[in-house]
Amino acid sequence: MVAKKTHEVSKVGEWAFLGGVILAVLVGLVPGVLPSDLVALVLVVLGILVGLINISAKDTHEFLLATVALLVAGAAGLQTLPVVGGVVQSILSNIVSFVAPAAVIVALKAVYELGR
Repeated sequence: MVAKKTHEVSKVGEWAFLGGVILAVLVGLVPGVLPSDLVALVLVVLGILVGLINISAKDTHEFLLATVALLVAGAAGLQTLPVVGGVVQSILSNIVSFVAPAAVIVALKAVYELGR
């Protein structure tokens, strides 16, 4: 019974991750389709779910390093690229909105484990 619940929770985490990435990319490709406040809220909630469910203690370092890379890329000013810059910047901005809450959760879990 416990294995089944763990599998179900794992599936929720997988769907949250997949949904967050797809939403971030689609809304970045076609801005203005959905209200930006709603998109941001959904991305934050999905990011929190991913941080709580998907990232294990052994994956913490790699996840946080990847998050830093995404944050740097999101702040790189790619909107100045000709033709695609605005779209790339919009997608990265949405991905940062999705990944940052997960990173906060994972970092807090890591600090808690280190302090134990």
